[in-house]
Amino acid sequence: MTGSVQRALLFLDVDGPLIPFGAVAQPYPTYATGSEPAGADANPLLTRINPEHGPRLAALPCELVWATTWMADANECIAPRIGLPQLAVVAWPEPSDIDDQDVRNGLHWKTRALVEWAAGRPFAWADDEVTDIDRSWVAAHHQGPAMLHRVDPCHGLTDRDYVALDSWLRQPT
Repeated sequence: MTGSVQRALLFLDVDGPLIPFGAVAQPYPTYATGSEPAGADANPLLTRINPEHGPRLAALPCELVWATTWMADANECIAPRIGLPQLAVVAWPEPSDIDDQDVRNGLHWKTRALVEWAAGRPFAWADDEVTDIDRSWVAAHHQGPAMLHRVDPCHGLTDRDYVALDSWLRQPT
C-alpha cells in the first residue's frame, strides 16, 4: 500500500442537474459559450447549460464521472461547452431481470451499476431521480460512504447543491 488516498467520486447526471427542464412560468436562460462543439445545434437544450458549472464542478474535491444516458456524448458535447476535461463515463449494463425487479421495487436503474462502479470508494451522486429507496439500498450494499443528492430538475444545480456536495466531499472518510 502506498498510503495514498483515492478521492471520492462524484457521479454526475446531465438531464436535470446540468440541463434544467420542467414546468416553469418563464423560459430558461440560454448561454452561448463561444466554444460550441461541432453539431451542438443538434440539441437545442444544450444552450440551457450554464458554463459556470464547469469551474464549479472542477473545484469540488472529487473525481468527476459522467453517470448519464448521454454516455460518451457528454465528453463530446458537454465537457467542452463548460470547460471540463474528458471524464470517465459509466457504461450502463444491458437491462436484466434483476433490473426489472428493482424498478418494480422503486430502485433507480442506475443505482446498482453506480455502487458496482464505485467498488467501495466514497461517492456522491447528483441526479434528479434519486429517492429514499436508492439511499436505503446504497446504505445496505455499499461498503464506503455515499451521498445521494437529488437535484431539482426545474432549476438544475444551484448554489445550495454545490454547498451540500462540497461540504460532504470535504468530510474525512
